[in-house]
Amino acid sequence: MSIWKNINPGGAIADFIAVWRLAGRLRWRFMALAIVVSGTLFSLVVREEERIEPRPPEITYITSWRADRSEAEILSSNAANQRRQTQLAAEQAKRDALVKNIYKAIGRASGMDVDAIDRQAQSEAAAAAAAAAKAATIKPPVVKPA
Repeated sequence: MSIWKNINPGGAIADFIAVWRLAGRLRWRFMALAIVVSGTLFSLVVREEERIEPRPPEITYITSWRADRSEAEILSSNAANQRRQTQLAAEQAKRDALVKNIYKAIGRASGMDVDAIDRQAQSEAAAAAAAAAKAATIKPPVVKPA
């Protein structure tokens, strides 16, 4: 079945002609005004001079080290990196706690029992952790070659 069999522009054209005849003698002025306003807005949007160049992508290069680094340099570099990662994780945990407190305040202000919701979420998380631990302890069957 074709979608085009249900489309007939005749009604739309007849409606346009009827409205055009009823519009009065000022219809040409209003049509010209509509064309000028639309054309002006369109030209402002499409102007080539005002286009913003896209921001170049951020490039992250893979760090490379000297091949002759000593074991102590490697260990100190790893320790410094671990301290940075731990600090970033602590800052993220603080932000997460702040956001959680903000959402709790919004929930309390809107009449929700946020403590019950929090308890339910904790019990669901504990159940999911228990299911994951149980799945990790189940050993797959050993298939012996024939």
